Parts: sequence; structure tokens; C-alpha cells
Amino acid sequence: MRKFLKSLVIACSLLLVQISASAQCAMCRVSVENNVSAGDTSVASGLNFGILYLFVMPYLMAMVIGFFWYRSSKKNKLKAMRFIKR
Repeated sequence: MRKFLKSLVIACSLLLVQISASAQCAMCRVSVENNVSAGDTSVASGLNFGILYLFVMPYLMAMVIGFFWYRSSKKNKLKAMRFIKR
């Protein structure tokens, strides 16, 4: 019980600590800021598109795997129902 409480306190303290992090590397940030201040937004929009691409891909892969798993499960269930009816 004592070990559990100690682990719980550590986990809660780690969750409550806020760490400031930059969303981009320093070179990317400077490049985007310079281009935007000069009136060119193509680099910024390209960077945003890349971030969205990296954000969506894992979810898309999980959805495709889930779809095929669901379809396979449904086929197996239909096979089992046909086997029981015989």
C-alpha cells in the first residue's frame, strides 16, 4: 500500500509540473518569422501543412487497421453463425 501511495504521489506531481516547450526548432521558427514579416506566407503555410500531415497520419492508420479488423471480425461471426445453423 505504501509503495502504491508513493507511486501515486510521484505520478500526480509529474502531471502537475508544466514544462514550457517550443513547437518548432529554433531554425524553423526564425525562418518562418522572417518570411512572414517580409510578407511571404508560403513557408509558414507549408510548415503548417506538414504539421497537420504528421498529426493525421497515425489516426488514419489506426482507422484503416480498425476497419479491416472490424470487417474480419464480422466475416468470422457470419461463418460461426452459418456453422451453428447446420
